[in-house]
Amino acid sequence: MTNLQSGDRDGPGTAAPTAPARKIASDATTATESSSTEAHLHTRKLLRHARATPLASIFGSGFLVIVPILNGAVGPYAVLAMAVVCALAYATGSVIRFNIRNAEPVLESGDASARVGRYERTANLALVLAYAISVCLYIHILAAFLLGALGVNTPRRENLLTVVIVAGIGLLGRFRGLDMLLVLERWALRVTGLLVLLLVGAFILFDWKAFATHTVVWPVVPKQDLWTVLTVVGGTLIVVQGFETSRYLGGEYDREMRVWSCRSSQIVSTIVYLIFVAAATPLMHFLGNQVEDNGLLILAAKAAVWLPIPLVAAAVLSQFSAAVADVVAAGGNVDESTQGRVDDQQAYVWVCGVAVILAFASTLTILSFASRAFAFYYFLQCLVAICVTRNTLQKAAIGVLAAILLFITLFAVPAG
Repeated sequence: MTNLQSGDRDGPGTAAPTAPARKIASDATTATESSSTEAHLHTRKLLRHARATPLASIFGSGFLVIVPILNGAVGPYAVLAMAVVCALAYATGSVIRFNIRNAEPVLESGDASARVGRYERTANLALVLAYAISVCLYIHILAAFLLGALGVNTPRRENLLTVVIVAGIGLLGRFRGLDMLLVLERWALRVTGLLVLLLVGAFILFDWKAFATHTVVWPVVPKQDLWTVLTVVGGTLIVVQGFETSRYLGGEYDREMRVWSCRSSQIVSTIVYLIFVAAATPLMHFLGNQVEDNGLLILAAKAAVWLPIPLVAAAVLSQFSAAVADVVAAGGNVDESTQGRVDDQQAYVWVCGVAVILAFASTLTILSFASRAFAFYYFLQCLVAICVTRNTLQKAAIGVLAAILLFITLFAVPAG
């Protein structure tokens, strides 16, 4: 009778779950929840890693040189100019994202037209040249900050130190490889992020005191014609370059993850750059009319006496790691473009050789060369997108962007 009543309560033909059965069900639920949590954490970790590479590249050198350049070009309108550069970069990033989704499948399947194939191969070679120029730029900035902090900076010493470091990277890459140095990239991004926070905090504190005591001094408007402003500001495109690296992470992440990493890195960097430049604007008058590659050291010292020390340390680490990362990326591109006829370690020597040749130019001249090289690469990516898309309005919009990038390629000039 007891068994029948129990069965009636639990439903016809079923028995009440025993304690072990309830425990098994509970364990199964816990395991499912744990598995779901682990999957969520794993996805978040992947997203962070996917964004880290383009973000590290974007912040590679930009925050170190952008303030003196904008001060020399537009003075108190620096934030507006920075917003325009970031908007141009975001529009260019949308083309890279379009190509990840639409051009890559066509290229990989072999269904791309001969014209698309030519544009893509030329773009890859242009990117190698752009990386080589960037390597020289990064090490030049490293030398400028290091020697400037020691009080022994001269153009000749800056050039020689650049040659020594770049040649060292090339030789190490040729005979030992550079994988051992790539771990610096992760640390460089963390250190750079911390330094930007310190700089922004110190600048905002300085600004607040100046506003509170009514002693704010705004930078003067430089006497520049519109053509000069456009060509100088166009020459700063390199400071927001780096988002395109998402295009070349196909071996590690799927397409949607790479699209997300490209967009996310641009949104984060735009917010940081606008806040950074806005906070630095009330201090720009300390730079005067001169545009110095290590001018940020002056502003850091004005904001807080101790700030130049971590600034130099971060500059050395971030620039060295960015240079190594670009040498490796360029080597990989050469290896792929030549189908292994020139392997990556041989390519390291060629890339560093180009960087050494450029080392005897000024930092700001190299920066404009790098901006022009990347603008040409982005221009070719626009041509790829125009060939692939079937939407007329999209073709027109990308065509306008391509024209702007071609203008930068042809006419960008260094500041100062």
